[in-house]
Order: sequence, then structure tokens, then C-alpha cells
Amino acid sequence: MKVLVIGRGGREHAIVRQFASSPSVGTVYAAPGSDGMTEAECIGIGEMEFDRIAEFSKENGVDFVFVGPEQPLSEGLSDYLEEAGIRVFGPSKAAARIESSKTFAKEFMMRHGIPTAKYASFTDAGEAAAYIRSQGAPIVVKADGLAAGKGVVVAETEAEAIQAAEDMLKGQKFGESGSSVVIEEYLEGEEFSFMSFVHGSCIFPMPLSQDHKRAYDGDKGPNTGGMGAYSPVPFITSRQKQEAFLNVVKPAADALEAEGYPFTGVLYAGLIQTREGAKVIEFNARFGDPETQVVLPLLDSDFGEFIDRLLAGEPFQPEWKEEAVLGVVLAAEGYPAVPEKGIPLPRITETGHFSVYHSGTKKQADGFVSNGGRVLMITASRETLEEAADAVYRVIGRHAWPGLFWRHDIGWRAKKRTI
Repeated sequence: MKVLVIGRGGREHAIVRQFASSPSVGTVYAAPGSDGMTEAECIGIGEMEFDRIAEFSKENGVDFVFVGPEQPLSEGLSDYLEEAGIRVFGPSKAAARIESSKTFAKEFMMRHGIPTAKYASFTDAGEAAAYIRSQGAPIVVKADGLAAGKGVVVAETEAEAIQAAEDMLKGQKFGESGSSVVIEEYLEGEEFSFMSFVHGSCIFPMPLSQDHKRAYDGDKGPNTGGMGAYSPVPFITSRQKQEAFLNVVKPAADALEAEGYPFTGVLYAGLIQTREGAKVIEFNARFGDPETQVVLPLLDSDFGEFIDRLLAGEPFQPEWKEEAVLGVVLAAEGYPAVPEKGIPLPRITETGHFSVYHSGTKKQADGFVSNGGRVLMITASRETLEEAADAVYRVIGRHAWPGLFWRHDIGWRAKKRTI
């Protein structure tokens, strides 16, 4: 088969690598891809060039397109390709609203009894401030639209929450994505990511994962797109996972189909395990980043064949390895605000036990340099999470990383709560 992956980041690098290792896949294309995606034939087509993506797919006999990032999904790439007669693994624009609009997602969950935090939506900063004062802190402020994982402020004080709402609504910190804000109650509990392959009523859950959003050790600093992740999550029991599936994942997929926009793609449920059970923090309409880099390597089935047969309505149950994968993101100084670019990177030789995913790099004559906020993610697979963490940090410690920073405690919650 020939597969085309849309995207250029670390998530797409993991998707490309998984397809490249699939016996059923002969060629993997990436649009636009990146210099670090040596497993794919990278083509000079951007994620938003829908007409060129369709033209390339037809001319090169692509069997299906796999869409990685949220922006083209929210703008209707899947609809465009399907209308052109091209198979695509990614939700329609209507179904992708479960991620592209926090207000839509909240109203959707309320309609269908899917457990989530109580909330209110605002376009006026004064009204938002009055609501925050009436609720108290801690409280959560979210930009309504897409903000690359950075549009969420967990405010410890009312003043911090009011400032966040004003930054979004008045200061246009996230542009149009912040023209409306959702203000939610703060939920106590452990967060985890529950991703599933979905095609209408067919749902195949993946191993759970947990990412680390805060920039610095001890979950301090600003929210980022994610500084590291691990899978599986030992403190979420099999019973709790099953309850989350029955109370959140399946009802969401069923409701999307019932409302007239069946979901095809990766349905990501960002959950928090509270005393009342799992509640939804957010839905995404695609693979998480950096969760993809630690979950997909656990797949022990032919990825290409699985997606091909799922799209054909002939799915099979994928098998997963009984291993643990942990990954650490190396980010450029200044991230998540204004990251430095052009930082020289050391040469790293991958082995069968650890992998390097390129998130924001560019190749020059003398090697790779940084070209984004999150630069690389280094992962290791071992029998236990503790062994995987030790392996990753040993690899990082062998090299000098001037101009880059990383968290030194990825997986600390798992260690703290391992039963």
C-alpha cells in the first residue's frame, strides 16, 4: 500500500514510522513532512493545500490519507478528500468541532450526559470576570478555539483567572481562537489520555497514557503542548478504564453518529479521575502530541492493514505489547512563548530500545538545528516505566544540549502512585 501522512511534527513522525514498519505498507509519503522524517518521502505540499493533496493522492495511487494535525481537520480536509473520492482517516469538519470549539464540545456533552466539569462561555471580559468572582478559585480558563495546546490557564487565584480571560478576550492572545472563552470548575484528580481508533460505531481503545503539560519540573510554569509522556498508566485500573469507555468514549462516538456526523479517526478523550469517576477535560479529534510517540510503539499489529481494514468496514482487534514507553521532550529556550531557532543539535544514534522523534528541527550541512519550540522527543521502551525513564535520562545525559531545556521528572506521578 501507499499511505500519505499529513503533518510535520513529532506526532506525525511517530505515525510515519509506524506505517513504515508495517509489512503491508510499501511507501509512506508525508505532506509536508520534515527533514527528520527519513522513513517517508516528504513532498512539498502544506497541510492546508487541499487541492494539491488531493491531486497528489490521485496521481500517485495513495490508498488512504492519514491526517495528523487539528487545523486541516477543523477546516474540512477530510470532507474535501472524500468528495474527491480519496479515502481518509480523519473526522469531518462537523465531527472535528468536538475539538475546534470548546463551547460546542461542552454543549454536546451536556446534551448526552457525558460527565464533565460545569462551565460557562463568555465573549465579554466583564461578564467573564463577574462569573469568576462568583465561582472563586482555583478555576480553569480556556480559549474556545484551537490554540496548539496552549490555550488553557489553570488559575490559582481569581486575579489570575480574570487576567487570563482579559488576555484572551481583549488582548487577543490567541487571535480568533480566544474571541470566546470557556470557564470551568477546577476538578481534583489524576489526568490521563484515553485515545481510540474510531470508525462510526467501531471503537478500538488504545493503551492509556499521561502527558506533562507544564514547562518545568514539579508541574510548574506555563502550559505547553506537552513536555513528555508515558504509557501505560499504572494507577488507572482496568475497571476504571472500562468505566471511562462506557461512560465517555462510547457515548461520545455513538452521539456523534446519532447527530449526523459519524466520527472516523482518532478520538482523544482527555480525562481526570475524580472521586465520582472519570470526567472529560477536553476532546481532541486526532492523536495527541506527545502521547502518540509513547502509545503507537506499543502497537504489535500491522498499522497499515489495521487502518485499511477499519476504513473498509472489516476491522480486526489490534494487539498491543506488554511494555512501557516513556518519552522526554527537549524544547528550545523561550518556549512556549518565543523559542530560539537555529540551535545546533548533537548527533544521536538510535537503537532498538530508544527512539528520537523530530518535532521542530531543520537539517543543515553540518547536522540538525532547532526550528521550533518543541525540538526533539527521546523515548525508551522497557519492561517497566522506571526502567524506561532511567534509559531516557541516561541517553540525554550523554550529550550536551546548550540552548535547550527539558523536564527531569517525566513519569513522577506514575512512580508516586504505582500500586
